[in-house]
Amino acid sequence: MTRRRSSAPGRVRPDRRRSLPLLWALVAVLASACGPTATTSPATNPSVAAVSPPASSPAGSASDEPSLPPSDEPSSPAPTESPSLEPPPSGGAAALADCTGNSENRDFYAGVASAVDWPVYCAALPGGWFVDNGRYRLARGGWMEMFYKGPSGARLELHEGSFCQDLSGCVPAGTDAGTAAFGDRDGSLVALNDGRFSVVVDRGSSPSWLAIVGGLDRDTAVRIVGRLVRLD
Repeated sequence: MTRRRSSAPGRVRPDRRRSLPLLWALVAVLASACGPTATTSPATNPSVAAVSPPASSPAGSASDEPSLPPSDEPSSPAPTESPSLEPPPSGGAAALADCTGNSENRDFYAGVASAVDWPVYCAALPGGWFVDNGRYRLARGGWMEMFYKGPSGARLELHEGSFCQDLSGCVPAGTDAGTAAFGDRDGSLVALNDGRFSVVVDRGSSPSWLAIVGGLDRDTAVRIVGRLVRLD
């Protein structure tokens, strides 16, 4: 007897064939989802880029002009008498000893005087005065500047050598007030518009000499400049 074949498997096979593409598509999707993840480096933020900051610059540009630190402010009270009218001796070690200031200030003066070919002058001031600062330069004929402080806001400036290339002599604006001594030299006295006084020698020349006194009356200013000490 011939056994009759069941028709059930024949009906299932076509369904399985139709489901295979869907199965493979699902496998592909799962494989792509479970595969390795690509990494991407984050873009650099320009605002936080690693750029080294420049080295901090000093507060002021370096100068090739040797400078002198201020001397200690005197603790003794200022005398009431006016400076003597008699000028101190000029030249040599004795003259250098009369320069107001400490040993470092006097060494400064001695060094400049030995290095330039024009006469250098220092101030011989009464008690209560001290050196504020000073500087010099040897190039182009050389020049020197020295600044002093005195009691009650008094000031003295010395400018010597080739410090000015102007025909005015770098004298502040003022009115000619006659003549006055600049140490052992004859100078021109100028009453400045701001109330100070100046004495200038060889104005507009190179070298020349200029003293400016502030905070003092005319007679006292003239006496102080007349007592400047020449260092040979």
